[in-house]
Amino acid sequence: GKAGADYLLSLSEKTLWIADEVAATPVLIPAKPHSLPSLYRAIEACLKSGKPFIADAILDPIHFGLSNSIVRYQKLRKKYPDIQIMMGIGNLTELTDADTTGINALLFGLISELDINAVLATSVSPHAVNAITEADIARRIMYAAKQDGRLPRAYSNGLLGLHDRRPFTYGADEIKEIAAQIKDPSFRIQVSEQGMHVYNRDGLFEATDPFALYPYLKVEDDASHAFYLGVELARAQIAWQLKKRYVQDQELEWGVASQPFDSLPKIAHREASRKEKQNKSK
Repeated sequence: GKAGADYLLSLSEKTLWIADEVAATPVLIPAKPHSLPSLYRAIEACLKSGKPFIADAILDPIHFGLSNSIVRYQKLRKKYPDIQIMMGIGNLTELTDADTTGINALLFGLISELDINAVLATSVSPHAVNAITEADIARRIMYAAKQDGRLPRAYSNGLLGLHDRRPFTYGADEIKEIAAQIKDPSFRIQVSEQGMHVYNRDGLFEATDPFALYPYLKVEDDASHAFYLGVELARAQIAWQLKKRYVQDQELEWGVASQPFDSLPKIAHREASRKEKQNKSK
């Protein structure tokens, strides 16, 4: 447009004349809510004039026409297999109190199947803080899966926030076999489907509640080590509850929601423990 905009949102058949006044590409919508015929007329006018455009059938929120709006997009694509179509997804990601990772995954699956060319993604509601990044990951996953003719699996963990595909790498019996071979006092922590497993040369202790393990760990006189075990067991409990993968000394993975993790702090408790023991021996 005159202000330098590339796209003009949104014009209907009643306001289409504005497109003749500016260079921006208009996004066409129905003149009345849910009216495909009015959208078709606007499209035909642009096709006749040769003016570039993008059509948007409008995705409605849940209980306010969602399923019918999906049908509109399907009809629009079937009638015009070669035009540019846009879908604004904020009416679902912003107006549904649910984690947006799954919503974005499903929507971009539909977008991929319908060959929709453009998406308007927003991040306004606090719970949709990562919605735009999720949309980018979702589009890449669906594009790659479509190109490969495959299901959208094993392309990225970015949208796996709460759970993992294979959370428990060892069973309880396997962990017992590993624990039996340990000859040093350092604690190892693993998680199986049965719960948390903490072991060193003095034994193997199992629980689903970290507090139940404290009497067996004998770290009453080692505050730094107790602090470290508390942090790790908290992570292990969360991983067990949510069916996530737990790896000792590593942050839990939350997909796109993961925050950068500085690995240096995990060493601090060891240095503090050494100094504490040195001071006690003097």
